[in-house]
Order: sequence, then C-alpha cells, then structure tokens
Amino acid sequence: MSLIERAAGRIAESGREAPKLNPADVIPSTVPPHDSTIERAGAKLHERQTDSRHAMLSPNTRPSHNPPSMLDLQKARREPTMAQASPQGIINLARLKQAGMITPDGERTTIAEEFRQIKRPLLMNAFNQGVAQVKNGNLIMVTSSLPGEGKSFSSVNLAMSIAMEMDHTVLLVDADVAKPSVPSLLGLKADRGLMDLLLDDSLQLSDVLIKTNVEKLVLLPAGRGHRYSTELLASVAMRRLIEEMGQRYSDRIIIFDSPPLLATSEARVLAGYMGQIVVVVEAQKTTHEALRDALKHLEHCEVVGMLLNKGSYLTGSGYYGSYYGTYGKQ
Repeated sequence: MSLIERAAGRIAESGREAPKLNPADVIPSTVPPHDSTIERAGAKLHERQTDSRHAMLSPNTRPSHNPPSMLDLQKARREPTMAQASPQGIINLARLKQAGMITPDGERTTIAEEFRQIKRPLLMNAFNQGVAQVKNGNLIMVTSSLPGEGKSFSSVNLAMSIAMEMDHTVLLVDADVAKPSVPSLLGLKADRGLMDLLLDDSLQLSDVLIKTNVEKLVLLPAGRGHRYSTELLASVAMRRLIEEMGQRYSDRIIIFDSPPLLATSEARVLAGYMGQIVVVVEAQKTTHEALRDALKHLEHCEVVGMLLNKGSYLTGSGYYGSYYGTYGKQ
C-alpha cells in the first residue's frame, strides 16, 4: 500500500479505523489533468522531479496537548471586543497560546515541530533551492475543499512559524474576502485592506498594512466586502498588486488565507497567481469526492500540497513533547 493510499485511508468515508502515518513523511504525488485519483505517489517534495505537481505535506497537524475543540476555534474566530482588539497591531500572544496555536515565545510543542517540517519544502521552493524552479514560489495560498477544515488556523500557524526564521519575513494576506477571520484570530481590529486597495486608486499598499508585534510578521486584512469580489480579484489591478507584493522584498514569503475551493469562486481566481498551494484536509471529515473535486480546480498549478489537519495522535508522537519539554522555551 502506498503512503498516499495510507493517508487517504484517514479521510472519513467509512467507519473503519484509519491507518497511522509517520508525522515526518512528506509525500508528493502526480495528478495529471483530468485524473481524479489521489493515489499516485512520487519522490519527496525537496527531491522531486521537475514534473512533480502535487504533494502531501504533513500527515498530522495538531497541538501536542489540550488541542482546541471546534467550539474553541469558533470562539477564537469571532470578532474581538474593543477591549481585545488592537488597531496598532499588538497580537494577543497569550490568547493564541490558549487556542493551541504557535507563538514566537511559546514552548517547543508538537504542533510547532510539525509546522517546522511543513514550512521547509515550501521555503526551498520559494527561493528555488529545490530540484525544480518554481515560478512565484514565494506566493503561497492556503485553502481547503469546504469550510471548517482548518485553513485559517493553518495559515496563521504557518505564518508564525516562518516569522521565526532568521532570514525571511512574512506577509499574511486575509484573502477570504467573503468571510475574513485572520484579524479576529490574532485579536486585531482591521478596517481597510485588500479589497479597498482594488477599489480606491488613491490608496497605497503601505496605507493598509498592519505591522504586528511579531517582528517579522505583517498583516494585510481583507477589507470591506464587495459583491463583485471575484471580478476584482481577477482584475489588472490585482495582478499589479500581486507583482508589487511578491517582488518588493526578496526575502519575503506571502501567505494568502483563501476561501474554500468548492464554496466560492474567489479561490480559483487566486490560485492562478500562486506559485505554491496548500490544501488543508480535515481527518475523518473531508471526503475523497470533495478532495478530488477541489484538486480539479488546481490542475494548472505547479506545486500543490495537502496538509492533513486534526489527525489522531500517532504511536510515538509524544516524542517532541517529552524530549523538548526538558528544555522549556525555544
């Protein structure tokens, strides 16, 4: 049985117990146009051949202890009160820790280690350190098939993890313009953002960016909603903005928290600009059919990875917690 077949077994379509995976596995597969299967496997992402197009990033992403329930995450996504919100970009790091998320001053947990593994091949592709050259590799879109699979949770954790790098900065873009959630997850108040830049020629990118108290992390909020959001994202103005964001800083990674692929049309437009795409798959919930349908919309994309979220703990998965727990802070 291939590694991807084993991974597919964790996606709930039957009541049988899912097989266990190694959390260090990085499993790419090749999905040619019009092929709806997800069982094809190839070399590891950082060793892949030039024609590798799809990859499994991490088979398990979950906090090491007291992981947040769906109710916890729903509460965290609610718009904070004025007492909690910070227009100056002061992220409530203690609140993030309580939600089971990565923070720069946090302990070395299982989830922090898992995102370290997830980000490494993405960074290699972003700066053309892998086997193949990836165009616009520093533009990374995080999405899912359907709502509620953990894409925003994964976007924020990935951004936090990359912000801990010595040589890179991160711009986190809340591109889920219909249902933005990143500012509320971070405990920030945001008014203007991406959509305002596309609607108002007098605004500059610097006018709407929020510099945070995480030194290497900057946020671009979604801004006001608009009924023609798909058309705005497909406009020449958006293409120029993407080019400006992607080329202004040579060391910057730009992460787009995108709408779900099967719920809106905006995600498919955004995918056309990206160099790398991460599709979050919720263990025991996302169906094979939904994932296959979502991947069909990404057949033109060069690098597509799947991140299994909310998976069960594996045998020996307490390694990081027990080993690094002795040493405390990172």
